[in-house]
Amino acid sequence: MTTKITEEHEFLENKPHQGILFQGEPKFSEIFEQVNRTKKLSVALNSATDPDEIREMMGQIIGKTVDNSTIVFTPFNTNYGINITLGKNVFINHACSFLDLGGITIEDDVLIGPNVQLITENHPLNPEERKSLVLEAILIRENAWIGAGAIILSGVTIGKNSVVAAGAVVTKDVPENTVVAGVPAKIVKQL
Repeated sequence: MTTKITEEHEFLENKPHQGILFQGEPKFSEIFEQVNRTKKLSVALNSATDPDEIREMMGQIIGKTVDNSTIVFTPFNTNYGINITLGKNVFINHACSFLDLGGITIEDDVLIGPNVQLITENHPLNPEERKSLVLEAILIRENAWIGAGAIILSGVTIGKNSVVAAGAVVTKDVPENTVVAGVPAKIVKQL
């Protein structure tokens, strides 16, 4: 069951939000303020070449310190930014895109290949509500590996030590110690 996000929720307090955000709610303007801030910071992030400068800019975007063991290759794109949490020793390869309004948590020792998309936002099927947002978090557990070009959709948890094959589209949770592949992704191997 989804719940309507109401005015008492504060979008700018580094908390992911779940449920439906209906178009026209007052929080939409706050979201767009943050999106515009993130777009400006992203220009600087994607111009940086020094790993420390990239971590510093990424920290400004997500509103948290990025550990020195974490590596982010640019270009990197996100629409909101402050609902991303990165663990230690995370590697994010080139050209990844994170839509994080619903919240993205990446635990320690996760590897993310190039062109990976993490998408926590969706739209209702009802045409009259389609411009609203359905928000569900993504959690990538410790030591998971997300292959090149994979897409992980809202509400999905990738289990500890699991592998998402290149090009997979993950629509459901992935258990620990499992390899998934395909569109939609299905279990192909236990580790």
